[in-house]
Order: sequence, then C-alpha cells, then structure tokens
Amino acid sequence: MSVYLYIGILLFCSLHLFPAVCANCRQGIVQKIGAKPFKGYFSILAVLSIAIIVYGWRSSEPGFIYTPPEWGPSATKILMLPMLFLFLSAGNIKRFIRHPQLTSILLWASAHLLSNGDSRSLVLFSSLIVWALLAMYFLNRRDGPWQKPNPSPLFTDIKAAVGTLLVYGLITYFHIYISGVSLIHS
Repeated sequence: MSVYLYIGILLFCSLHLFPAVCANCRQGIVQKIGAKPFKGYFSILAVLSIAIIVYGWRSSEPGFIYTPPEWGPSATKILMLPMLFLFLSAGNIKRFIRHPQLTSILLWASAHLLSNGDSRSLVLFSSLIVWALLAMYFLNRRDGPWQKPNPSPLFTDIKAAVGTLLVYGLITYFHIYISGVSLIHS
C-alpha cells in the first residue's frame, strides 16, 4: 500500500474536520489572514489532498480482502445517481437531510465497498465513512439543534437534477483516468 494514500486521506480528513472541531482556531486564522486567503489556502490544500489520494490509489497494489457481491457493481452505479444529487443539491433536500453532502460521501464510500474488495478500497472508503460520520457529529455539536431551512424554489432542485445527470456522464467517462477502472464497458 502506498504511503501517499494514507497521507492524502489524513490530509483530506484533517483539513475537512478542522472547521467543525476547532471553529475558534478557524476564526482566529480568518481574522489574521482574511476570509478570501483562508478559503484559497483551504481550497489548494483540498485539491492537493485529493491529488495525493489519487496518486496513492493508483500507485498502490491492491491486495485481496473480500469478494464483493455479484450485484455490487450494478448497485454502485445506481447509487451514484442519488449520491450525486445529494452532493450537488442546495435546494429542498436540505429540509429532509441535515448534511446532504456528507450523506452523499457515506453513500459513495459504502457503494464502492460493494464493488471493491481490495485493500486500497477498504482503506480509502472506510476512512471516508469514518470521516463523514465524525464530521456530522462535530458539526451537529458545534451548530446545535437542527433548524430546517425554508423551502427553496423548485428550480434549485431541477438544476441539481440536471447537474446530477451531467456529472454522472462525466464521471462515467473519466473514471478510467482517475481510478484506472472503466465504467463504460463494465
């Protein structure tokens, strides 16, 4: 297993837990350097962490851990549609699910464990499941009781649905270049 996979996961998870776990620290940094530079540095580190994860993934030799169910790959492809909708949605879904993007990560990672029984998949997807659950916990603790937002215009949900289909097509096409696994002929 490539050490880069572990480094990328640790960087990604730490970076994304930081605002929820240490809100006062974040505020202090923002006050010192400003909101835009903070967002810029945060974005650069987020992209860097994802690049390290992809490099670590591709440079890791997968070892057998378990045999996924035969229906796993089909279920994964199907589950990616609601996952993308949750991830992209800024509309009315937030009235029903407090953390739609984190829920989408849980769905994405869990679905990929239905398709992949190798060591690098188990490390990556299990880590992201733990991270998303921790993030939900710390965000809920930081933010207090859930205040459901007011209804959004239907157009926001329509945009998310169209975006979901477009991104699904792009991911299907480019998946081979990210993970080394083609979704077009599998």
